[in-house]
Amino acid sequence: MSSITIALAQMNCTVGDLTGNSAQILAQMRRAQSLGADLLLTPELSLCGYPPEDLLLRDRFLQDCRDALDTIAAQVQEMVVVVGFPELGRDGKRYNAAAVLQNGRVIQTARKHDLPNYDVFDEKRYFSAWHEPCVLELKGVRFGLTICEDVWWPEAPAMAKASGAQVILSINASPYHKQKQAARHAVFREWIRATHLPMVYVNMVGGQDELVFDGASCVLDAQGEVTQQAPFFEASLTLVVFDGAVPRRSVCAPSLPLAAEVYQALVTGTRDYVLKNGFSGVLIGLSGGVDSALTLAIACDALGADKVRAVMMPSQFTAQMSLDDSAEMVRRTGVRYDVIPIRPVLDAFLTQMQAQFAGKKPDLTEENLQSRIRGTMLMALSNQTGAMVLTTGNKSEMAVGYATIYGDMAGGFAVIKDVAKTMVWDLCRWRNSQSPVIPENIITRAPTAELREDQTDQDSLPEYPVLDAIVEAYMESNRSPQDMIAAGMDPAAVKQVVGLIRRAEYKRRQAPPGVRITTRAFGRDWRHPITSRYRD
Repeated sequence: MSSITIALAQMNCTVGDLTGNSAQILAQMRRAQSLGADLLLTPELSLCGYPPEDLLLRDRFLQDCRDALDTIAAQVQEMVVVVGFPELGRDGKRYNAAAVLQNGRVIQTARKHDLPNYDVFDEKRYFSAWHEPCVLELKGVRFGLTICEDVWWPEAPAMAKASGAQVILSINASPYHKQKQAARHAVFREWIRATHLPMVYVNMVGGQDELVFDGASCVLDAQGEVTQQAPFFEASLTLVVFDGAVPRRSVCAPSLPLAAEVYQALVTGTRDYVLKNGFSGVLIGLSGGVDSALTLAIACDALGADKVRAVMMPSQFTAQMSLDDSAEMVRRTGVRYDVIPIRPVLDAFLTQMQAQFAGKKPDLTEENLQSRIRGTMLMALSNQTGAMVLTTGNKSEMAVGYATIYGDMAGGFAVIKDVAKTMVWDLCRWRNSQSPVIPENIITRAPTAELREDQTDQDSLPEYPVLDAIVEAYMESNRSPQDMIAAGMDPAAVKQVVGLIRRAEYKRRQAPPGVRITTRAFGRDWRHPITSRYRD
């Protein structure tokens, strides 16, 4: 029985970078060849990156992809290389495809059977489905080639088996959310039990706008047991050896604790958004609070302290503790730190608006003005330096509108936009378990925006464990207020939080993108109307 070596190229692709992605594919091919591989698998749409979105509606883009594919094919000889690419078919339809390359040409083409159109996916807008299997033979073993969603449903693997496949190959651009790998394995095992076919799964890594791809490419045998697993969140080339149609057991990279995997997703998404978009570094408004502290830690881990600048902008309401804790965190991380008091600017604004505000008591107007002054200062520094502003609002705040539009929402990327407040604390504790960069005071003190005397978040919001449970149930799980109340949630809190979620929709539409780490984020998978009178 001959052995077959398959190389899994866990690539960090960039949408539209046909030159760079092609160079990566060829570099992985040469390395795989030198290691004795017979077959190289690259991720779904590895040639153009995923998701290319409306670039796919441009015929010139599709032609450029085809030209790049032909250039790669010309350099492939005896080895077999599988490259994901968008195909403009002879029938005029677009397909999410995988080209099988050998001896200088495309010898076979697989096209995606199941097109996802839920959550962050919108493939039916761009692609047509194909309902014929692609089976390639290598050293007497027949491999069924599938593309991502095809292995989340039983039909495509069953069709491949009916056409003689002995092993399923799956190329993927499967975005991360919390505990996604366990969900993948559970789905794969369902059809493996029915077909008794082993599978090889290769996934993309890296960040693309709000999406993060976690890699973790793997092999499951005909019993559904994981026999090999590549690292999470790392570009890598993994060799898989089959004896006939049976995979050999090899190294399995360990799964990560929840806080570790989420933190690594945030680091990956932040790094790639900043670097792929060509920013020189980032700016963060440091407040002495836990959200800006976590954002600073992530930015330093993603980019290095030399590319991170923290700015403290105290007002008369800023506690000495906030100043001290911020200075201590800056000392621990080694980032550049500037202190720019905002009181002179605030006083100037209030003096200028004195006639318009006459007879009115101070309220949210003055509080929001402080936040907008800070946002303006940060954006001025961004314009002057070329560094991008990272906003620091968490998911709990974004859900209920507890963030100031044109103030602390002003910036280019919202690192923890999809991280609930309760998880913010968990991530801070996990990060400190690796090395204590966040002062303990920041983690344990009561959350406060410090926009008025003796202010805490819970002056106007439920306790965060209560708030986060309601947001998760209503927003991520689509549960109705009636269902939540029947399950024992506090009726007054449910009414308050759901009402705030509805009213804050216009704010979220103007928020920057941020890393998606849950099954539903306030981004491409949350599409609620701003103007709506529906009440459930």
